[in-house]
Amino acid sequence: MKVANLAKARILVTNDDGIHAPGLEALVEIATQLSSDVWIVAPEVNQSGAGHSLSLSRPIRAREVSEGKVAVDGTPTDCVLFAVKHLMKDRKPDLVLSGVNRGTNIADDVTYSGTIAGAMEGCLLGIPSIAFSQAYMHDHPVKWGTATAHGAAVARRVLALDWPRNVLVNVNFPDVVAGSVRGVRVTHTGTRGFGGHIVERKDPRGGTYYWIGYAPQESEIDAASDIAAVRSGHISVTPLHLDLTHESMRRKLVAEFEAAPVELG
Repeated sequence: MKVANLAKARILVTNDDGIHAPGLEALVEIATQLSSDVWIVAPEVNQSGAGHSLSLSRPIRAREVSEGKVAVDGTPTDCVLFAVKHLMKDRKPDLVLSGVNRGTNIADDVTYSGTIAGAMEGCLLGIPSIAFSQAYMHDHPVKWGTATAHGAAVARRVLALDWPRNVLVNVNFPDVVAGSVRGVRVTHTGTRGFGGHIVERKDPRGGTYYWIGYAPQESEIDAASDIAAVRSGHISVTPLHLDLTHESMRRKLVAEFEAAPVELG
């Protein structure tokens, strides 16, 4: 996959933080630095943690917010599918950009992330796709200017390459001002582990309800990982592969089943 003429490309922008999220405005700014043909299709409300999920048990609705900007009451995956297969079916997008997420999408987070899922759906539909996320510290302003200052340049370099069809690119910006970014590192996905916990509470009528809390538990950090890059003030660029097969384990299983076939029935 390759975008032949980026300046004339049709770009679909989506996110998981919702149609009114400041990160979406930041991504539109990045997209318009690349091309003037930008379409926005994003969730009506925040869909963080939605992962690569589709709304199959209920209909979805779309609302035109302004020309070229549509809100969908569904997941980021719904948004990209709706845009490509319906809204833009007469001329499909040449590029899908998802984000800019409020907070990183690194390590194990990529499997939960609706931001990654938006790019993943574009990839599944045969469209080059990039996810963008901006690191920040809680109770501090998000440095959107870092993403908008460097996002287009990073995208141009990535899009100059010819990609395999089952690859998307995950870009994370560090929590530093634009002028303090130390460079770009090409990384692999790190490991943090899901530190999930359940918080039990009571509603006003005495009924029990639960919140799922999320606090990543980090192990020793690999210097070549996305975690290390962002922490050190670098922009992390990680190619993600849709084929989740673990090849060495697959070969072990082949040898095991060929050596002693399972007796069925």
